[in-house]
Amino acid sequence: MDNRELLNKALDVIKYSYSPYSHFPLGVALLTKSGKVYTGTNIENASYGLTICAERVAMFKAISEGERSFSKIVIVDKDGKGVPPCGACRQVMVEFSPDMEILLYSPEKDSFEIFKASEMLPISFSLEVKDE
Repeated sequence: MDNRELLNKALDVIKYSYSPYSHFPLGVALLTKSGKVYTGTNIENASYGLTICAERVAMFKAISEGERSFSKIVIVDKDGKGVPPCGACRQVMVEFSPDMEILLYSPEKDSFEIFKASEMLPISFSLEVKDE
């Protein structure tokens, strides 16, 4: 799936965002290494700590269905502008796919800026499992 198709899928799901507090709906399209696409939107809550970002919605949907490796993700607002992920989302991305591409679209330039998840969170938490 090409970047524009992912962008269109991300734009299409923004209508499902529940963002009555921030008024900042986001849409995400996540491509797994197996070729499946999962979408997500941000879901807010009056108790702000219970809010979940669009990126984690898509990733957790994929993970709950057995996916563990991701190729790329597009994150956009209602105007089609790319939005960088928050720190919590970056940590989840790096946990599963540090080489995943994060695509931020610029409507003004009609182009994508592309980052690797590990570039966006160079020093992440990790669990080193050592053989004993």
